Amino acid sequence: MRRLVLAPAVLLALALAGCGTPSQPLPMTVTPVDALQIRSWVPEALLHQVAVAPVKGGAMTGRWWGSQVSAEALQQALEESLYAVGMKPPAPEPAPRFELQAQLLPLDQPLIPVAGVTVGAAVRYALVDKSSGRTVYERRIANTDEAGFTEAIVSPSERLRLANERVLRANINLLLRDLVTLRP
Repeated sequence: MRRLVLAPAVLLALALAGCGTPSQPLPMTVTPVDALQIRSWVPEALLHQVAVAPVKGGAMTGRWWGSQVSAEALQQALEESLYAVGMKPPAPEPAPRFELQAQLLPLDQPLIPVAGVTVGAAVRYALVDKSSGRTVYERRIANTDEAGFTEAIVSPSERLRLANERVLRANINLLLRDLVTLRP
């Protein structure tokens, strides 16, 4: 008898697990505390000198395949983060010296996010000096982050979205901490 009661609940959870909620750019942006800390270390050569090229990769969230991160959402998160730390110029003119290129590789997500969710992300970054075409920084940054069961008990897709946003915020944070060590 107990199995008959649990079966519909399990089926409902599995059905809800497939519904996708797209990841949003703002939660992927570096936190104000981190931005303030990183801003004080930005080298003069990168101050207001980094533009973001159109991001490659990413995936649109589908109705049945769980939360994903679009290239546009990551692009906006990168631009906001670079602006927060003082690398992105406040106006398009004069043109910045460097261009940041990013390619979001497919996310490593659970097929069915039933309990706590751990997501892995990898992004290939390159910082190119636009005048010479020389790549001054190139790295594939991979990391993981999670969202616990208690953070969104009713909706597994929300846990997946939270984990996606957290892993990419941490990824962007790692990128910014790398960039401040450059002396181009």
